[in-house]
Amino acid sequence: MLGQGCCTGLTAAPLGDAARTFKALGDPVRLRLLSMIASRSGGEVCVCDLTPAFDLSQPTISHHLKLLRQAGLIDCERRGTWVYYWVLPGCHGRRGC
Repeated sequence: MLGQGCCTGLTAAPLGDAARTFKALGDPVRLRLLSMIASRSGGEVCVCDLTPAFDLSQPTISHHLKLLRQAGLIDCERRGTWVYYWVLPGCHGRRGC
């Protein structure tokens, strides 16, 4: 009997958010990018420092970073030529990243 008993399911809104987060973290490159950004002293990192750590082109890295941003895990700011990224506050507790 659904609805009666011990378990109540999540509503559609949290499920959509969770699905976006898990999809973003489901790729090893994105998971590694998030880990690198989160562990950076000072709390932010330039895309120019992330790209050399991968055997991928800069546009491919930027695409992965865009997906992490769309999932609400990171944010960024352009400063001249470069873009700097940081993990959004509350990400660790809220989403387990």
